[in-house]
Amino acid sequence: MNIPITRPYLDEREQELVADVIASGWVTQGPRVEEFEETFAAYVGAPHAVAVTSCTTALHLSLLALGIGPGDEVIIPSMTFIATANAILHAGATPVFVEVHPRTVNIDPQSVEDAITPRTKAIMPVHQIGMPAGMAALLDIGARHGLKIIEDAACAVGSEVDLGDGWEKVGRPRGDLACFSFHPRKLITTGEGGMLTCADEATATRLRRLRHHGMSVSDRTRHSSGRVVAEEYVEVAHNYRMTDLQAAMGLGQMEKLAGIVEARRRLAARYTEHLAEVEALTPPFEPAYARSNYQSYCVRLASDAPCSRDELMQKMLDRGISTRRGIMTIHREPAYADMCAHVELPITERASDETLLIPLYPQMTDDEQDAVIRALKDCAGRE
Repeated sequence: MNIPITRPYLDEREQELVADVIASGWVTQGPRVEEFEETFAAYVGAPHAVAVTSCTTALHLSLLALGIGPGDEVIIPSMTFIATANAILHAGATPVFVEVHPRTVNIDPQSVEDAITPRTKAIMPVHQIGMPAGMAALLDIGARHGLKIIEDAACAVGSEVDLGDGWEKVGRPRGDLACFSFHPRKLITTGEGGMLTCADEATATRLRRLRHHGMSVSDRTRHSSGRVVAEEYVEVAHNYRMTDLQAAMGLGQMEKLAGIVEARRRLAARYTEHLAEVEALTPPFEPAYARSNYQSYCVRLASDAPCSRDELMQKMLDRGISTRRGIMTIHREPAYADMCAHVELPITERASDETLLIPLYPQMTDDEQDAVIRALKDCAGRE
């Protein structure tokens, strides 16, 4: 049995929608992108959604749209995918790495507060592997210090948070912007792709201009006009456009999203129940304010476990079961070595070194999950 870490959930519906776009003759950014944006905005409860090529470009545009650049600092966790920090550097600003909470492994609000300087312009919390960050505390910090809040929600479509007014989807604008990914390892995919959500209409308008070379009018507006329209390029910008082919695929995925979230939560609950018997493993912690979409299921290996994390991963692979290391730490990557020579984040480093991701996908059968559970009990169980 070969069990992957994940599988995208695609079928004939996506094929049909993409074929319709091909038949239409309009394959670049156009009507399907607009429809995808509207559908996504309605799902998360956002006034505006702007589709782009990836979550990385979404993060980059969010910084540009908020005027964050050279000389500015943005506070982020080191325990996240490297794109979070890369986007900040691409904008000309400086990432400031802080600790995570030892149980949630999301950014620690007290560490954020301690890292604020006169150069700090924004906080970029990450809803890591779908687990919502402690937004209530972070929003309070942002409000008190006049800081922008940009949510890296790459993994968090379908996750929910309670900020005191009842449950709401991650992506409903509480901070300034939220950024999502549609990479194949996420809950829904467009192959590659991303989305920004926000409440401010002027910001959304500028984001649409920034993704399209700074053009004053869209291609669709020009081509559908009964009069000649000459566009202008009002600022230096980028080509971060999503295609209608991708958006059509995304529309098919949105039809499945509720079922995908439900299946992942059921499978995660089943893992938690059965792995409680493995003393050397700790399941993910879900705070009272959070409902994860379980984009990944992350287990933590005890320091006195009978094998190391990497040994456990190899034993699982020998049984045909894929796993992945815990969430990376950017400050320990070679690309950031010079910048982070004096960064010390012991909680982050320990959490990264002791965790691993195990297989989880909505099509996962009970037999497949039982095989993973048996292997973990055999390989991580104490004699």
